[in-house]
Amino acid sequence: MTQSKRYAVTGGMGSGKSTVLGILKDRGFAVFSCDDISRALWQEPSYRRELARLFPDCAAGEDIDRAKLRARVFSDRSALKTLEKFSHPRILSELLRRASACTLSFSEVPLLYEGGYETLFDGVIAVRRDQAMRTEAVIRRDGLTAEEVLSRMARQFDPARLEEKGCFLIENDGALAHLEREVDRVLRQLGL
Repeated sequence: MTQSKRYAVTGGMGSGKSTVLGILKDRGFAVFSCDDISRALWQEPSYRRELARLFPDCAAGEDIDRAKLRARVFSDRSALKTLEKFSHPRILSELLRRASACTLSFSEVPLLYEGGYETLFDGVIAVRRDQAMRTEAVIRRDGLTAEEVLSRMARQFDPARLEEKGCFLIENDGALAHLEREVDRVLRQLGL
């Protein structure tokens, strides 16, 4: 039996990870997303109740007020660590369960290097993009202010250090045709 191969797709917020995942899906590969799994977990009442227990100041009855929780964790590093300690193992466990059913898969893992999760994968594809372009993309996508985006980016792995990680690096200059060529180049490097 052939052992499955799992590759992570990572990069800072607004770098184009989801677009790369979409290109890979269009190429016929199995793809998974930590963000999609997180959204699915939020649909489970037991998950929300446990978060309400961990963050009673963000609770709305037995449920959790997501806006309050978001504000709390992005202003309090200790609260962020508590949330990550609770949610990351659950998300990654489900991600790996899904990926293990495939011979070859690509998974979008936003905080891969921050969490030390790269060892769970056979290789890493990192997407890098100019900070101004990333900031603009996140403001458009999430409706945040530039200050909020830059504050969140400051907590993420420094994209200038990606070369030292030995990953397959994709430079995203913002043009979709260029990004598609970059994905194809990496696929060739992987022998796919």
